[in-house]
Amino acid sequence: MGEMISICGLKCHTCDAYIATTENDHKKRAETAAVWSKMYSADLKPEAINCSGCTSGEGMLFQHCTVCEIRKCGVARGVVNCAHCEDYACEKLEEFFKMVPDCRTTLDGIRGGL
Repeated sequence: MGEMISICGLKCHTCDAYIATTENDHKKRAETAAVWSKMYSADLKPEAINCSGCTSGEGMLFQHCTVCEIRKCGVARGVVNCAHCEDYACEKLEEFFKMVPDCRTTLDGIRGGL
């Protein structure tokens, strides 16, 4: 089975919320909640650190994924991820890539193989 890539290009298998969920690791949830709370100036609780991957089709989503505009757009367009979108790379993605440039690398690689 290949690695799961989110709609925006995050590699799920390296995401702490995804790892904590798939391993049902309560300690990892608590550690991630503490780190992400500080990093993003948020008040995240360990029970919020759950995600089955935004492209999994079912299961849990991290709270941000439920409101993520990039994810909403990808779901509405029915694309596997943004690399498969005819409007790649849109303005929303360009802004996101400023924060997470590795996602551009991932999606560019997928797009190059289409």
